[in-house]
Amino acid sequence: MAGSVIERAKPPKVGIKDVSREAGVAISTVSHVLNGTAPISSAVRARVLDVARRLGYLARRQAMGAIGALQAVVVAMPPDTLAQTSLNLVSWTILKALGSACEARGIRLVPHAIDAAGDANGLLDALATSQADGLLLLNIDRPELIDAIAAADIAAVLLNSEDSRMRLDSVTPGNRFGACLATNWLIGQGHRQILHVTWQGRTTIRRRAEGFCDAFADHGLPPENARFCYARSWEPEAGEAAVTAWLDQHNGLDGVTAIFCAADNLALGVMRALTARGLNVPGDVSLMGFDGIAPGQFAAPSLSTVNVPLEQLGAAALNLLEQRLTSVGAPRATQKLELGCDLVLRDSAPAPPTIA
Repeated sequence: MAGSVIERAKPPKVGIKDVSREAGVAISTVSHVLNGTAPISSAVRARVLDVARRLGYLARRQAMGAIGALQAVVVAMPPDTLAQTSLNLVSWTILKALGSACEARGIRLVPHAIDAAGDANGLLDALATSQADGLLLLNIDRPELIDAIAAADIAAVLLNSEDSRMRLDSVTPGNRFGACLATNWLIGQGHRQILHVTWQGRTTIRRRAEGFCDAFADHGLPPENARFCYARSWEPEAGEAAVTAWLDQHNGLDGVTAIFCAADNLALGVMRALTARGLNVPGDVSLMGFDGIAPGQFAAPSLSTVNVPLEQLGAAALNLLEQRLTSVGAPRATQKLELGCDLVLRDSAPAPPTIA
């Protein structure tokens, strides 16, 4: 009828009876497989799990478990993390994906900016006021703040940060692995003198410097071939200024044929410095970044980089927080989770052409 609204029926929820019927086993067998409460043959177990996964029942159980364990979470971060700018895309990508994961699980997310002094009392007050179940700390590795959170004995996970004393669970990209992966690739292309542009940053940035050096050791190259240039920060202007000064000091590239930057933002500034000196990328020097943010893709030349799974960090942190809250029995060991990175090769450090 004209003007009428036809409503589509929602698909029925899949339950344990549906899995039982589809797998051709008893409901009790499905329960034992999913809860690990009785020995079941490997063939039957595999069939039940395959059906439960295909019907979406496993995902539904996981979501229901997350909703039951986590209803509200405080995410604490430095004040500058909240500033949404084109230079802050790493933090904002992590936050946006975290928000989406919380929305999908029915979790209320409460942002809290840490003051300049990093006062733990204000954070603990915010946790109590919001009646949150747990705490995520984004881009925070101040020892005194982590000490206070660990002493408070609350469920907390460090997000894109580390606890050197392994008291708090943490989720980070594989920073050392990713940097070693990129440097190994550059060395494999014949580069022997490589400059690492970085800054005196947090632990995660130091891990990238360690991975850079690992690659030289892997290839038996002299450690002095791994050269360093320190910028004042991670902004493009800092990278541009640092490399300009380095080129002045060394009267040019001084044998360097590739530059690996600890962040894409730095690499974009380095690219400007090289261009201003009449140096061609990649003709005179190859350039590699780290993070995989969008501006690198649209740079000229487009930036080769280590792609970080930024969208997966928040969901992984929620899973660790849920495990911490629901663990029973013996004390649960602290977990340090690293997510793998991969290379994205573009014009600034291209792969050699394939020979037919």
